[in-house]
Amino acid sequence: MSEFQSSRRSQAQSELGLNEDIRQEQKVELALQKEELRRAEKDAKRQMIEMSSSYRLVQGIAKWMDKYFLDPILGFVPGVGDFISTVFVLPFIYVSAVKVRSLPLTLAVVFNVLKDAAIGLIPFWIGNIADFFNRSYLQNFRLIVGYVEDDRDVINEVNRKAVWTAILIVIFCVIIYLLVRLVVLITEWIGGWFA
Repeated sequence: MSEFQSSRRSQAQSELGLNEDIRQEQKVELALQKEELRRAEKDAKRQMIEMSSSYRLVQGIAKWMDKYFLDPILGFVPGVGDFISTVFVLPFIYVSAVKVRSLPLTLAVVFNVLKDAAIGLIPFWIGNIADFFNRSYLQNFRLIVGYVEDDRDVINEVNRKAVWTAILIVIFCVIIYLLVRLVVLITEWIGGWFA
């Protein structure tokens, strides 16, 4: 095709608005390629997290602690049971903070842990019985899975509640401190009866 025909064709396409359509199609195609690349990277990250030993550990802990009621059973062991239950939460915090890298998710996991600890510290086995109904390990696992699988509902819910979760963490720390003091006072009072 000669240069004259090529410029004439370009001029005709321009007059008809076809050049703009071609540019628009190129922009759409570029956007689609970027989105496909983002999805591929997200899928690779999801698979890497799901194949990690820490993720599988979190999955197993959630099953044993809440589905098989190991958490509330450990709570019946005075003093040591609640401490052991709390240690099993560290992998959840690790996965949410290091693997998923989400501050709102980590805050939600810590809040669920503190709520579980506060319930377990309620005296006279009331807390241990209530712990059978509070499934914090499964809640935390559900949140982590939601983030890993890019569940928009879970992510939006956690992100929306992040500020309130941080405030509630401080409140639950105070509640736990007061409950520990109450348990110590009750223990001393009961110990005074036998002394």
